[in-house]
Amino acid sequence: MYFLKFTIRPILLATLWISASEFARNEYLLKSHWIRHYADMGLVFPAEPINGVVWGLWSLLFAVAIFLLSRKFTILQTALFLWFTVFVMMWVVIGNLGVLPFSILGKAIPLSLLETFVATWLVARYSD
Repeated sequence: MYFLKFTIRPILLATLWISASEFARNEYLLKSHWIRHYADMGLVFPAEPINGVVWGLWSLLFAVAIFLLSRKFTILQTALFLWFTVFVMMWVVIGNLGVLPFSILGKAIPLSLLETFVATWLVARYSD
């Protein structure tokens, strides 16, 4: 019961928060940027259900990483380190591939920081 309450619950709460945050940001706030950018490249923005499943898995892996690092570091250290490694490095890679609409960064940077800090706080709050 301890494992369920103090390990699984914080990871699931963080996963739900990350998934909801990603969905709201990319589906409601930034989708037009993504669609327009892909159309300008002659591509269709990938929006199949499998893409949502992969983002759900990404959210779970992000939450697990938060849980593991939060065992050794403060909330601030965990959040900043993971924000940099998860988001900044992702933007560098997809920017290098030419599929990042740089116009999203003005909204994506503060919202991804908020997402990461809240997820880290949830893990810290609900784990031992």
